[in-house]
Amino acid sequence: MEGEEGGKLSIYKAARSIKRRENTLYNALKSIYQDSIFVGEISQLWPQLPLLANLRCGLWYSPKFYATCYFKSTDGHTNNCSFNTSRLNLHVAQLAGQKGGCMIVDATRRGKRFPDSMSKTIPIWTCVLNRAISDFRKEFHDTNGNASLKGDSNGCHEHTTVTRDVSFDWDCSLHLPLWVSETEKALIEERLEKWTLGLKASGADIASLAACLKKPLRPLWISQKTVIWLNEVPDHDSWDFTPIILVSASSSTGVSQHRTTSEFSWKYIPGAADDEESWARGLSPSLFWNHVYDLINSGPDVCNQKVADLVEKNRVYRAYRGESAPQITIKPLKSGCLSHEGPLVIADISNIKIDTESSEDLTISWLGSTNVAVGTSQIAAGVADVDCILNCDCETIPVNLPSAEAYLHLPMMTSKFDRFSLLNNLPSAVSFAKFNLRQRKRLLICCHNGEDISICVCLAILMSLFDEKGTFDDGKSFNMINVTKWDMRRRLVYVCKFATNARPSRGNLRQVFNFLIGDKCIEQDLDTGGDE
Repeated sequence: MEGEEGGKLSIYKAARSIKRRENTLYNALKSIYQDSIFVGEISQLWPQLPLLANLRCGLWYSPKFYATCYFKSTDGHTNNCSFNTSRLNLHVAQLAGQKGGCMIVDATRRGKRFPDSMSKTIPIWTCVLNRAISDFRKEFHDTNGNASLKGDSNGCHEHTTVTRDVSFDWDCSLHLPLWVSETEKALIEERLEKWTLGLKASGADIASLAACLKKPLRPLWISQKTVIWLNEVPDHDSWDFTPIILVSASSSTGVSQHRTTSEFSWKYIPGAADDEESWARGLSPSLFWNHVYDLINSGPDVCNQKVADLVEKNRVYRAYRGESAPQITIKPLKSGCLSHEGPLVIADISNIKIDTESSEDLTISWLGSTNVAVGTSQIAAGVADVDCILNCDCETIPVNLPSAEAYLHLPMMTSKFDRFSLLNNLPSAVSFAKFNLRQRKRLLICCHNGEDISICVCLAILMSLFDEKGTFDDGKSFNMINVTKWDMRRRLVYVCKFATNARPSRGNLRQVFNFLIGDKCIEQDLDTGGDE
């Protein structure tokens, strides 16, 4: 096969070229919108159940979600399944207990009906949680007799009587879909006890889950191929379990689907929202849904330009509000992917009308009573109830604080780009936190997305300056112990209890661990299972 030097494309390069031409921005957005109709129809079958997006792909498939969660497909890969204490998603179980169940939305590009996150990761999660809750109920019954568990302040049931029958009948079976082989199921079942012990040792609040859940968790699977008789849809309260309904948004057909509307032709892309960095060109799910009809009706020829204009207008709007709004640089796609050659030209923004009334629902997460909060750098400038800010984003932000000393900017990069960025900046970060927390000031730690670097900085501060109960002790308890992997995991579970969107990467967690152990074993590896 001749290369490009001979004027001919290889089969591989020709296939890649065809794929690039078909996977246009318009095709992706139109496919997402088409699949969102199915998600909306399923959500209306059980309107009482909250709809959750599995980050990040699932977040594109509905204009409104009750909450988000983070179950990784890599934790469910064939012969490599795991239960990860750094991604416990306990808020999902709590919410399911409060509402009687929930629905989780995700999608996959691979021509399968369900992503591995739904086929195995979540079923393993429900099983391990059920086993831990069952053990807790038995231990509680043996210690307290026929007493009752009282729910917490999160809206769980106030009283759940724990009887011997309930404890022993609590379903701890592993429920997997039919397409998972018996061999793989047996391999997973062999590891359930180890994972359950790991959950108990992580410091997770099993007591609150036991008080909140009246019935054991169990996954159900719904895709576009699922047959549902609308006149026979069961009420979720009629089941003898708490349903975790897993909705795979995209069609699983492996055949290229060219579709035509009254105005445009387009190609359907299964799981189009996956890997948004490769196609979204700065567009976010919220921005997409705020302008969905304008984008879908614009057609493929002008879609790219409309997205560019929207992204730039949104950037100007956020800058107008004083938020962090760096210029977005988009690498121009190769020919065949755009309706015109070269980089997109941003429209003249001098006449853009800024809507100062609308804004996204952006909040920060306070970590218990520690006086420490975590959030994104975009909202840090507008937060009123903080006394000092530690900004870990690469971009500085405008702040309104009583003194210059109340703001510290430590630009940090994720471990993908700098393996020592976090490690080199943690001493200054902890010193800044210690100085302000000694004065009982309220500290906000922010980064670009509020999910990774800022979480790791919070983890380092809590480990260095607080005891295991979350009480500030100026580092006394830290100086009395030799930090282990399990100490880190337990404290990370504490952080994730409040910052439910936390997604720290393994490389950044390793830097935190190396900072905490100092020079004693700086090369020791920390495998917490986070994504890189």
